[in-house]
Amino acid sequence: MDAYRRPAHHLTVSPDHAGRRLDKFLRSRLKGVPAGLIFRLLRKGAVRVDDRRARPDHRLEAGEIIFIPAMDLPPPTTVDVPAPVRKAVVGAIVHESPDLLVIDKPADLAVHVGTGVKAGVIEALRELRPGEELELAHRIDRETSGLLMVAKKPAMLRHLQSALRDGAVERGYLALVRGSVPHPMRIDAPVPTEDGPRDALTIVEPVRRFGRRATLIRAQLITGRKHQIRVHTAHAGHPIAGDTRHGDHRFTSFIRGRGGHGGHRMFLHAHSLRIPLPDGGHLDLTAPTPPAWDRTLARLETPDERRRRR
Repeated sequence: MDAYRRPAHHLTVSPDHAGRRLDKFLRSRLKGVPAGLIFRLLRKGAVRVDDRRARPDHRLEAGEIIFIPAMDLPPPTTVDVPAPVRKAVVGAIVHESPDLLVIDKPADLAVHVGTGVKAGVIEALRELRPGEELELAHRIDRETSGLLMVAKKPAMLRHLQSALRDGAVERGYLALVRGSVPHPMRIDAPVPTEDGPRDALTIVEPVRRFGRRATLIRAQLITGRKHQIRVHTAHAGHPIAGDTRHGDHRFTSFIRGRGGHGGHRMFLHAHSLRIPLPDGGHLDLTAPTPPAWDRTLARLETPDERRRRR
């Protein structure tokens, strides 16, 4: 299919989008337009707000009129969401309110389309709920299971993103790591990002030890960098079982030998969320670890450890 020309047009900012960043608003409204093209138009000043140039981080006000120039676009693509992905997402919804969805995402399900990924959680939700303004409030790795927030309204998206930046959303993870973690740890170390190393802080405490072989830990994100827990646990000498990027192959093989088919995964799970709500209240959610975890942990225990735990 040939490229096509999208004509120039205007968008009026509704009260629901007041306070939102211009670049994020455009990306949500101009479906099918590559993000790189949107940022080039902003840098050139071709996108105007009330007939004035505007920076990508301009905070919108209700009633502002945004001029979008004509664009030559690649042929439109359609996302074909596989039936198993749709089924997995429908069965994973653990909370819904008028402005928020929370998903208990299975491991190995991506949150969005990408290289080698036909569709993820957000594409499945948009196909299942056409007409709703669904946006990921944050992301968790494809290999990680657990709680994922999806905003149903722009105002909730802005609220959640602000709360995440301020550290007001309490995010707890469980992980199975190499070695014995004897006491709580504060891991304060830079994490590599696309913009260079960024400061990051994770609080770790042991939950259950398996001799010197492994420890089930609870990790709380204070900051939220990509792969933060994976990087920090490896930095502390306790890489996560099944982590093919930052982990230890020998430890992963050891765990897989005791977990059967269920051992072939990364043992990182977004276990809990404490979400501040716009009305001043809080939403507390937990997601149990997948059944494969229970089988693996049971096989890790020695008879003596099992008797002591009883």
